Amino acid sequence: MNVLAVVHGESVPVGSFGDVVVERGHRLDSWVPAAAATPPSVDAYDAVMVFGGAMHVDQEAHHPWLREEEQYVRALLDRRIPLLGVCLGAQIVAKAAGARVGPAAEPEIGWCEVELAEEDPVLGVLPERFPAFQWHFYAFDVPVGAFELARSRVCPQAFRLGESAWAVQFHPEVTRAIVAQWVAEAPDEPPGGADALLVETEQRIDEWTRLGRSLCGAFLDAAV
Repeated sequence: MNVLAVVHGESVPVGSFGDVVVERGHRLDSWVPAAAATPPSVDAYDAVMVFGGAMHVDQEAHHPWLREEEQYVRALLDRRIPLLGVCLGAQIVAKAAGARVGPAAEPEIGWCEVELAEEDPVLGVLPERFPAFQWHFYAFDVPVGAFELARSRVCPQAFRLGESAWAVQFHPEVTRAIVAQWVAEAPDEPPGGADALLVETEQRIDEWTRLGRSLCGAFLDAAV
């Protein structure tokens, strides 16, 4: 299976998801919309994963490639290519599907409680309630016709659109090294302080990586 990762910068890599794809014997390519003028063909890949980024979906004036990426995601939805959006990627999927995306009632940075809302073949590998790693200031509404799969106290956290597209607001792909890099780049953003977030991450990250790998595997199974 050929898998495409849409990546929005060096500090927001595919993380543990890339390991899962390669371990399963699939081919993994990357597209960086900010660096490549022409997107890949929507027919070139069997599954697409769209990852996070520091920008917001309404910042097309500063990042004009966001418009082209949204069009690409809309084409994936139209062709029912298996698709998984993560954080910014989830918000782009929601926007491409016609849903509102905008500032969240409050930022979610760090480990936040999430609860599943409906059974699903991909999200179903997660516990009914779990602390999820988050780092976002915007949130999406669930698109019309989609199934809300999870939510936190602040906002919807996941949805499925049709039988081939999933979106998650939290970050199941992060590793210990990714979290450390984000904290180093923005030490003032964690509400409880950078040190407290790193301590909590050390306590939770091994289990979280295991769950993230399971989620990625379930998506790849659904994409076959």
